[in-house]
Amino acid sequence: MSVPSSTTPPPVADPGHEPSHLDVFEAGAEHEQVVFCNDPATGLRAVVAIHSTALGPALGGTRFHPYASTADAVADVLDLSRGMSYKAALAGLDLGGGKAVIIGDPTTLKSEGLLRAYGRFVQSLGGRYYTACDVGTFSADMDHVARECSYVTGRTVAHGGAGDSSVLTAYGVFRGMQAAGEAAWGSGAVLEGRRVGVAGVGKVGRHLVGHLLEVGARVVVTDVWEPAVSRILDEHPQVEVAASTEDLVAGRLDVYAPCALGHALTDDVVQTLSATVVCGAANNQLAHPGIEKTLAERGIAYAPDYCVNAGGLIQVADELAGFSFERAQQRADGIYETTREVFELAASDGVPPAVAADRLAERRMHEIGRLRGVWLP
Repeated sequence: MSVPSSTTPPPVADPGHEPSHLDVFEAGAEHEQVVFCNDPATGLRAVVAIHSTALGPALGGTRFHPYASTADAVADVLDLSRGMSYKAALAGLDLGGGKAVIIGDPTTLKSEGLLRAYGRFVQSLGGRYYTACDVGTFSADMDHVARECSYVTGRTVAHGGAGDSSVLTAYGVFRGMQAAGEAAWGSGAVLEGRRVGVAGVGKVGRHLVGHLLEVGARVVVTDVWEPAVSRILDEHPQVEVAASTEDLVAGRLDVYAPCALGHALTDDVVQTLSATVVCGAANNQLAHPGIEKTLAERGIAYAPDYCVNAGGLIQVADELAGFSFERAQQRADGIYETTREVFELAASDGVPPAVAADRLAERRMHEIGRLRGVWLP
């Protein structure tokens, strides 16, 4: 792992919050490189983590979030970047895994100057890391980043980009949900008439709701941001609304789709769930190791998050070769077959689907990655 000595780790987002201790080398022992980016003039405090370039340059979005401490930001970017390596491998892409986080409230801190400063830091990595959108950042933000950086994807259509990557993220989750439903209930119109709870109806959840209604599912939603719920009701008045995620989880569901931030599947949630299938867009859904075993013991078919939510990665990766929505959607459609393969391996090996997905991803990283080594532009 490389942490450039010329940069200084950003201070905590909240000076009154006592950060937990975190050894970056220990926590990121699998990672190739972690870079701290600091630009006092614009208020930029960011961390870029490159987990692996064994399959190609690392690609992953930029999350803009008001972390309580630098330690929290580092822990998140390490988890997210590792997930991107597995996601790219399982999706069959010639890309590695990376991620970036910008510390702060995007509604007050984000500016053209900050985004351009961030772009200069990404440019300094020389192509080992390509950035894109994530929570708190949008295609228009990537246009600003690209004014200083050649290694940007997920740009607006007006600038030759793929636009909003949530479109194919949602489509991939929907196709993965169909495969998970078949694993649980057999083949056929598995989602028709099923009660699906969608927690988080922002960029991805909103599109997912549309796909579910098209195949006759009954949808109940919740979101901490009321305008997101209001928008869904304006578009789909037939949708039910739960007062909170806790109420959604406690209610009767056939499918639970976590589509907000990570660690949605806690011990309490898994023990409370009535759903037979869990399949959502959120990253890092398992709150801690061992949750996947509890899900399996309860007979819940869990579709691993990084398997089913790879549609957005596929979409922005396609942009690197000159974007074709039809080509990207066709590749995202493959998430259905990949999810089926995960459940088939889980059944044959007698392991939870999360373990099966890891085995498939690790197999490809090992078989192909050993031929390439660390990515050097």
